[in-house]
Amino acid sequence: MSEESYSLHLEDGKQVKLPVYPGTLGPKVVDIRKLYSQAGVFTFDPGFLATASCESKITFIDGEKGVLLYRGYPIEQLAEHSSHLEVCYLLMYGELPTAEQFAGFRESITRHTMIHEGLKNFYNGFRRDAHPMAVMVGVVGALSAFYHDSLDIHNPEHREISAHRLIAKMPTIAAWSYKFFHGQPFLYPSNKLGYAENFLRMTFGVPAEEYEVNPVVAKALDQIFILHADHEQNASTSTVRLAGSSGANPFACISAGIGTLWGPAHGGANEAVLKMLDQIGGIENVDTVIDRAEDADDPFRLMGFGHRVYKNFDPRAVIIRDACHKVLDSLGIDDPQLELAMRLEEKALKEDYFIERKLYPNVDFYSGIILKAIGIPTNMFTVMFALGRTVGWISHWMEMIKEKDSVIGRPRQLYTGPTERDYQPITSRR
Repeated sequence: MSEESYSLHLEDGKQVKLPVYPGTLGPKVVDIRKLYSQAGVFTFDPGFLATASCESKITFIDGEKGVLLYRGYPIEQLAEHSSHLEVCYLLMYGELPTAEQFAGFRESITRHTMIHEGLKNFYNGFRRDAHPMAVMVGVVGALSAFYHDSLDIHNPEHREISAHRLIAKMPTIAAWSYKFFHGQPFLYPSNKLGYAENFLRMTFGVPAEEYEVNPVVAKALDQIFILHADHEQNASTSTVRLAGSSGANPFACISAGIGTLWGPAHGGANEAVLKMLDQIGGIENVDTVIDRAEDADDPFRLMGFGHRVYKNFDPRAVIIRDACHKVLDSLGIDDPQLELAMRLEEKALKEDYFIERKLYPNVDFYSGIILKAIGIPTNMFTVMFALGRTVGWISHWMEMIKEKDSVIGRPRQLYTGPTERDYQPITSRR
């Protein structure tokens, strides 16, 4: 029980006491679940920007200090020392695995990377020019039709099998979306390769020759997956939880999350960076666009700078910036757009306007550059985001299912439409 309470004084003189609960980190929350029954009013919070929709032990963000923790571990430490699969284990089970636990987990993921052969034919139902995210929404949602042996959400073993299947099969589904779009033959996963290496081979390899994985690229991609693995109660994660609260199967819930991520305000930021670079044109225009960005009367904004959550700096950007430069050095690509991005970064980091407002390049700025450099087309950028975020979605879904007081989500509204009125025959309407 809470030792604190928040007193709400109403106009009629009635006083309502609401419990206040502290978290291990972050601000306290006021429990308003009985507000309507006691006071007859709802709260109004569009976007739920000041509303805690759930209790979670998975991820903590302090946007003011630039802190991101997975199960208490700083993202900087995990990105430097860990692997995406180890982070997957951490997010799902709450602790970093022992060597024996990790070996078993990695074996399970490896053995689940293939997808049902019937799903291979499923791709042919799409137009050749279908957006890869449309394919992802459809194929992931269809998994429940092929793996219905583990859909009892109240069975812990079924939940775990479905979680492993989703994490394991997502790279295959994503790579095949790329292959389908480009009219190339599908490649089956190889159990000899790691998570990122397997995706690279299935995406860029061809049956006619062996594919050699660039270790610098594989490491950078693995870090991108780690940095995108979870980000607390964002729009897509909240969607997965809301869909899951109805008792929907995990494949349907993750498909719903993918659909939400597809929105340009959520998962399309790194793609927007590349579009912005196209609009800028060349390095000769950098000074002009910097001046425009500093002009309050100019609607132009630099994409990939600053962050809605992080008011100081994006801790993920520091990590991925280093990876970005390593990838560009390793590949030795002569790309005017990438050169423009680096010049823009260099210029912005020295400008007082950006320094004073802490408008530093964020994770989307650098991830877009990396993905372009390794050959990922812009229409696949959000697919890559979904691939990394899958473990976060499934971890939140598993956490929600285990809650004892879990109920179906049912937000309220402030109704401002007509009051009650009588039906009029069509001949009487004016």
